[in-house]
Amino acid sequence: MKNDEKKAVKIVQTAGRQQLGKFAPDFARYNDDILFGEVWSKNDVLSLHDRSIVTVSALIAQGITDSSLKYHIQTAKKNGVTKEEMAEIITQLGFYSGWPKAWAAFNYAKEVYGE
Repeated sequence: MKNDEKKAVKIVQTAGRQQLGKFAPDFARYNDDILFGEVWSKNDVLSLHDRSIVTVSALIAQGITDSSLKYHIQTAKKNGVTKEEMAEIITQLGFYSGWPKAWAAFNYAKEVYGE
């Protein structure tokens, strides 16, 4: 293996089955096995750090400022997105996605990053 080659880390997610397993088993399987088990596990192509940035940006751009945004900001922090990076990401998004969406996102970011 070359030094510049990346090795994928398998992502295991169970939230779909835990929250929707009985009500919507197909959706739960798609969430846990496809979205996370396959797409997020291709982190040798796009790092978990970068996937987190993309995900948080997409949620904010759509105006999704509920607990799912908080979860993905927490995940971004775990995946190495720094407080400074998150602040810059949200600021940038404010200009392109809307100032009120950025304000809402900053509330979660401050909570997650402990400020």
